[in-house]
Amino acid sequence: MQDLTARSGITCCVALSLLGATGLAHSEVTLYGVVDSGIEYANHQPGNGDSVYRVTSGNIAGSRWGLRGTENLGNGVQGVFVLESGFDVDTGKSGQGGRLFGRMAYVGLQGSWGGILLGRQQSAFFDFVGNYDPMTLATKYSIFTQDLAYVQRADNTVKYVGTFGGLTVSAFYSFGADSSVVNGSEVPGHASLGREYGGFLTYDAGPFGVAAAYDEINTGTVTVTPDAKVRRVSTAATYRIGPAKLFAGYRWARGYDGGGVPGSVAGTANQGSNLYWLGANWQLTPAITLAGAAYFQDFRNTGSDPWLFAFNADYAFSKRTHAYTSLGYTKNKGVAILGFFDSGKSFGNANPGQNQLGAVVGVRHIF
Repeated sequence: MQDLTARSGITCCVALSLLGATGLAHSEVTLYGVVDSGIEYANHQPGNGDSVYRVTSGNIAGSRWGLRGTENLGNGVQGVFVLESGFDVDTGKSGQGGRLFGRMAYVGLQGSWGGILLGRQQSAFFDFVGNYDPMTLATKYSIFTQDLAYVQRADNTVKYVGTFGGLTVSAFYSFGADSSVVNGSEVPGHASLGREYGGFLTYDAGPFGVAAAYDEINTGTVTVTPDAKVRRVSTAATYRIGPAKLFAGYRWARGYDGGGVPGSVAGTANQGSNLYWLGANWQLTPAITLAGAAYFQDFRNTGSDPWLFAFNADYAFSKRTHAYTSLGYTKNKGVAILGFFDSGKSFGNANPGQNQLGAVVGVRHIF
């Protein structure tokens, strides 16, 4: 249950000092990645309600490889870039709709004042929640099963992020969050079409951490519905007690002008929901980490409010290689259709009102 987005890897120091006559500064490029795969069982599949066994990719962390680079420009300023590609171990295919660098692709400048980054990047919800989800945003059974906004990425993005002591501040604006949809990105005369923006604040002081984030995305993909949007606000807190860490959080969401909140009953007016979560993780031994969480989503104007319960046990053979087992259980009330993440969605992966049990055993290697 570690932050896998910043793992050390194979570092290639580029000997630009040999080009001293050009005045180029020291540069560094790092190759890094994660390979994660397992065998999953899930019952009550949509349609006939049967069970399925399958090899799955990225159960605890999305499988990826990437390049991260920095160049010291002097006066505390660095040029930076990240190119990160997701892939499915079970098929070898690229993730994120087949994009070459679908997880992240950005370039920018950073210093003591923070950083300005341009390109395809994670949203504010994605950036903050990894440290505030008890399951550390595990791909299979975690907070993003209840709301995919927590793993939202946006094309065409300008982002600022700065850390000042225990305070981290970030804001972003996307001119068109998804360039893969029809009319979804930077349409002349329709500046709001496909737009996304937001930000977050986090503060860590000793054992205590607190965060708040905002996100607004215009979900309209045709010019006749450019103002369809969903707004979200999320707050969360953590507290560490010895080897244990406690988590609590809340997310408010509302749809406007035809914007739909995923999981809402089709045709429901003024779609919206409130999402709550509690959980903990525990470093049982230097090699064994346990985590558990409960997530409840209350959909506005419906009686269809799903629960998700999740558990994970992780064993570290080394800093790089881990084995794990995860369990998930969705409890669907009314006509709720919450299932486990598959084929780019969670809602719709179970029959209306039918509960679902899932379990996965796998291996993760970090390089």
